[in-house]
Amino acid sequence: MTGNRFDAQVYARRIASAGAAAGAAGLAGLVITPGYDLRYLIGSRAQTFERLTALVLPASGEPTVVVPRLELAALKESAAADLGLAVRDWVDGDDPYQLVATALGGAPAATAVTDSMPALHLLPLADVLGALPVLATGVLRELRMVKDSAEIDALRKAGAAIDRVHARVPEFLAPGRTEADVAADISEAILAEGHSEVAFVIVGSGPHGADPHHECSERELRPGDIVVVDIGGAYEPGYHSDSTRTYSIGEPNAEVAQHYSMLQRAQRAAVDMVRPGITAEQVDAAAREVLAEAGLGDYFVHRTGHGIGLSVHEEPYIVTGNDLPLAPGMAFSVEPGIYFPGRWGARIEDIVVVTDDGAISVNNRPHELIVVPTS
Repeated sequence: MTGNRFDAQVYARRIASAGAAAGAAGLAGLVITPGYDLRYLIGSRAQTFERLTALVLPASGEPTVVVPRLELAALKESAAADLGLAVRDWVDGDDPYQLVATALGGAPAATAVTDSMPALHLLPLADVLGALPVLATGVLRELRMVKDSAEIDALRKAGAAIDRVHARVPEFLAPGRTEADVAADISEAILAEGHSEVAFVIVGSGPHGADPHHECSERELRPGDIVVVDIGGAYEPGYHSDSTRTYSIGEPNAEVAQHYSMLQRAQRAAVDMVRPGITAEQVDAAAREVLAEAGLGDYFVHRTGHGIGLSVHEEPYIVTGNDLPLAPGMAFSVEPGIYFPGRWGARIEDIVVVTDDGAISVNNRPHELIVVPTS
């Protein structure tokens, strides 16, 4: 790995695969503007501006980067030079969309664009091409869903880093402190433990734990609170951690302990279900069935998981109705939860990677309800 990106050969393999996939899909090529797809293909962290930057990837032919001359310096932070990509820079007054069409070999109709391309660029490009491009999502999703060895290594490191943060969380949880106080400490810990940035911090105490997407508030922690802590960050070269553990300030009552034990079983059942050939919805069903049998099915109100990588949420989604068969290299969360409005909630989340015969977890903190002494 070089700095904040992988070695050039990683990106070379990805570009070759993307071009081949575009050809197999009957496309003339792909046009990739700044976003996660561009970062995946060449390691570029360029941003979208009113001036067009795009990787033009013909199904046959050499890739070209179309870039404003004033953005050439930013391009040097990507793998473009190491890959030997052709660069067509342009200045105000030029037509960058015509440069894209030329790089594609004319004005082909069957062109796909990344789903993050803004209309500001999509509409002029469509005008030059003579047809509205389709989305490249169907081509690139297959590549990004299956992580290569470099990506899996990055996810392992991110998982270990967020585990170290969770190991520190009990020291932040004390009666009288606010959720916002705790969230601030966790944010500092995420960076201290090796992440390059904080992606999100959820600290849901007491009734706030029943809101899966609660962030944090000025509510003060109290003895007896159940606290959901869902945290994640980016770990260079930009792969994300995402892990949830649930804490109890003082010993939980018998009902909480019983319900939580069922949640543990549900999460374990889902992880045990993961292996090649099993569908995403079968993993979801494994968690859901345990909770339904315990009379808790109505309190599990979201999907069981989501893919993860350069984006915190990406495919595959572990949800009812997704009949996608799992394949080695896919990485996603397994995070069933139970939520009792106005009272409390709990969630357990690990990131797992599909192997040839099962799954490995990149998170290894205990799954038990973690009791934090009140004194």
